[in-house]
Amino acid sequence: MAQATRTAVITALVANTVLTVLKFLAALVSHSASMMNEAIHSLMDSLNQALLLLGLREVDRPADEEYAFGHGQKKYLWNLWSAIGLFSIGCGLGIAHAWHSWSQIAHRPEVVPLDFFGTSIEPVWIAGVVLVIAFLLDGYSLMVAVRALKHEMRLAGEIRFLRYMTTAERPTLVAIVLEDSIATFGVLLAGAGITLTHVSGNPVWDITFSVMIALLLGVAAFYLGAVNMRLLSDVRDKQAEAVFSEVVAGHHEVERYHDLRSIILDDEHTILVAEIELREEAVIATLHPRIAEYEQQYLGMMSASRRDDPKIREYCWTRAAAQATLERTETIIEELAAEVKAQLPRIHHVTIEIEGIATPPA
Repeated sequence: MAQATRTAVITALVANTVLTVLKFLAALVSHSASMMNEAIHSLMDSLNQALLLLGLREVDRPADEEYAFGHGQKKYLWNLWSAIGLFSIGCGLGIAHAWHSWSQIAHRPEVVPLDFFGTSIEPVWIAGVVLVIAFLLDGYSLMVAVRALKHEMRLAGEIRFLRYMTTAERPTLVAIVLEDSIATFGVLLAGAGITLTHVSGNPVWDITFSVMIALLLGVAAFYLGAVNMRLLSDVRDKQAEAVFSEVVAGHHEVERYHDLRSIILDDEHTILVAEIELREEAVIATLHPRIAEYEQQYLGMMSASRRDDPKIREYCWTRAAAQATLERTETIIEELAAEVKAQLPRIHHVTIEIEGIATPPA
């Protein structure tokens, strides 16, 4: 799944880098406010995807003395910087450019045909070709990202796309899907603004749609900021807790659990902690053979003259009982942790405390 996310990010980065250059060139020859804001949009998307790649690189770094559980949460920080910083800046630049275009509407430069090897080409057609290319590239990038997201949805057992977009634990992939969706819609807005201005001769249409494009970046900044803030705020992993509950219910030596908590470090690592109470009859029944075995082992360490001493026999039995009990409780904890991790591999660390023997009902 991580590879699918990386592929989606790289695809979007390449597409937007190409589109940034093409849109800026088209904006210069067409003097279109919508095309200029689309160029700003693609530039912000390209920078954002570069930061997302940096965040994905951080995930691959192992745990160390400073980061005991790895560097996974840095991905959310990069995503947050990207969302709030780049998209907010892009929104501000877009609105500022639209305002400048509005204030200079009476002195708008005349759009003149370009001479291309003896052929006169209207700039509006150049803008149209660039927008078609942008729609195809953004559409392909969106298709790659949506395919990866749907694969994750199937693994998570989720069928509602919009709900998953707000609850998914892979904000990088969500970011790419959202950015590509907005980019594709932005191309349609730019096309509408340029077409209406060309047909009517009124540049207000172009400026109005350029404002809409800028506001789309603001929407992306707000949404992605909220998604990453949620994952940086000690959010619980409900699926991990449900898996633990099922595993405990199927273990014949565990009566019940308490204080079950979890925290999502990143989309590959969840920490789970809980307290359990053991079922008396199930645990004690398995202890007798081990206690007797250890008792004979400890008595065998004593000299023949001391084995019949009541205090020595009591000590050996007590130590045997303690040893057998500790071993069994450790085994139960290891069994629970192993089963939980097997069912949901992203559960990285499991801490289980044994509260004691369950109190029998009155």
